[in-house]
Amino acid sequence: MLIAQISDIHASPGNDGLARLKRAISWLATMQPDIVVVSGDLVNGGWREGYRQILAALQSLACRTLMLPGNADDRTVMREEMPVADYWGGDGKTHFAEPHGDALIVGLDTCVDGYAHGDVAEHLAWLRQTLASGRPGIPLLFTHHHVFPTGISPLDGVMCRGADALGDLLSTGIRRPIAVCSGHVHRQMSSLIAGIPAHICGSICPANPLLLDPAREPPVTDPPALMIHDLRNGRLISSHVST
Repeated sequence: MLIAQISDIHASPGNDGLARLKRAISWLATMQPDIVVVSGDLVNGGWREGYRQILAALQSLACRTLMLPGNADDRTVMREEMPVADYWGGDGKTHFAEPHGDALIVGLDTCVDGYAHGDVAEHLAWLRQTLASGRPGIPLLFTHHHVFPTGISPLDGVMCRGADALGDLLSTGIRRPIAVCSGHVHRQMSSLIAGIPAHICGSICPANPLLLDPAREPPVTDPPALMIHDLRNGRLISSHVST
């Protein structure tokens, strides 16, 4: 089963975000993924037409698409402009959990209204209940905000708060996700949380520099990027792809 992940389009009338997305979708069409997960920050400034155009572009792929909001998104506008997203809850949050093939695709809305950082603390009960449910499939957890420090100080200041509590939950013997997949950082990175592989998907929009030391800022040469998660025979292989 192939699960494609797209993140951080940040489309606006003044940038080439939609064109970059369409190039990524053209590449994905050759892969024919079984499902696409968009892990947040679709548009800038609540651009309504941008949401409509992104939805139309994604619908050119012959597969299911699931979308999470990012801190740059407006949930209300997303709901109005993407009415096909019937998998979102009715409580104002946009969590979801859907079985597809051998996977249980879980999306956790980590956004905090009015802030760039995320927070998972108030959603842990929902996540525990979801992972403990009898829904079939191997869980694969998606968030917008990253759940491990990257070493890039400005971005770690706006990461997902409550990540330690998330790690504690995932260590309690509950059914564990095979991986945690995020965005937000605008570059590809990987680490662990509670011994579980944690990936940050590269962005469709221009990447951030690998600023591990403020005194040494390397050039940014990264092209638009996405991920392919290949779940096969109970094993997950996650590939970072430049488009």
